[in-house]
Amino acid sequence: MKAAEAFAMALEALRVNRMRSVLTMLGVIIGVLAVVILVAVGTGAKDAVEKEI
Repeated sequence: MKAAEAFAMALEALRVNRMRSVLTMLGVIIGVLAVVILVAVGTGAKDAVEKEI
């Protein structure tokens, strides 16, 4: 299978399964956002503790 065929097949799957595609993208976005927030909170807490010491 060539890359162009695979890309066309992927676009067709996205078009046919719109709601599933949107929910999957939303899940990935929420997951990445959660990780970023946790890292930021952890870094901020570490800095606050180091500042107190």
